Amino acid sequence: MLIAQITDLHVRPRGLPAYRVSETNRMVARAVAHLLALDPRPDLVLISGDLTDCGLAEEYEELRGLLARLPMPVHVIPGNHDRRETLREVLPAAWMPGATDGFIQYRVEDHPVRLIALDTLVAGASHGALCTERLGFLERALAGGDGRPTLVFMHHPPFECGLVHMDEIRLLDGEAPFRRLIAGETSIERILCGHHHRPIVTRYAGTIAQIAPSVTHQVAFDLDPAHTGALVFEPPAYLLHRYTPESGIVSHMVYVESFDGPYPFVLDAAYPGQH
Repeated sequence: MLIAQITDLHVRPRGLPAYRVSETNRMVARAVAHLLALDPRPDLVLISGDLTDCGLAEEYEELRGLLARLPMPVHVIPGNHDRRETLREVLPAAWMPGATDGFIQYRVEDHPVRLIALDTLVAGASHGALCTERLGFLERALAGGDGRPTLVFMHHPPFECGLVHMDEIRLLDGEAPFRRLIAGETSIERILCGHHHRPIVTRYAGTIAQIAPSVTHQVAFDLDPAHTGALVFEPPAYLLHRYTPESGIVSHMVYVESFDGPYPFVLDAAYPGQH
């Protein structure tokens, strides 16, 4: 099974860049084309938040059009740049199956890997939270898994990464009980996050927590605590998670770029037997 995780699309109204410099709609279109060119194609696409830049209906309409070319199931969660009400009004219900009124979170049970979508959005804020209601949903979802391999995907990472300005807006409220729930469930293969616009991975509560890079702009890498944050145009990329019963989840970072090659491995005659 192949699961593509794209994140932090920051789609804008047609013709407008994000932050005045990032042509996010064009880059999302390129990412969609890249996914379609994969052979084999992903079985489904997860989008881990910040679908739009300002949560405008026009932005969600644009996003729906950009993703319409994808023939496989698409599943979304909101990020801090999204607005739940507008997201629900414009995007297909099939992209958030079974999500009840209120928080946009749900389970997907009809694949070899279970998917649990968590809503960490705090309306009007940049940081994330998991309140009692959302944690209760997670507890019930984990209890119903019967040990099947499970992915939890959410926008805000629950751990510090050293980019101080991003750590200040990670999952803050509810992180401790979330950690306890994760630590108590051995079937969780990954916690998949967005928000930070960088590829970051760590060990967390007995499993692996992984942040996907953005398919648009990236956050500048700077571990100076005084750094206040900036965007850079490092190559856009996404994660491709391959699941097999034998190996579990193996994750690849894939660049949304065209490069020279591929070239065959042609050995120099002076060095026989070398690969």
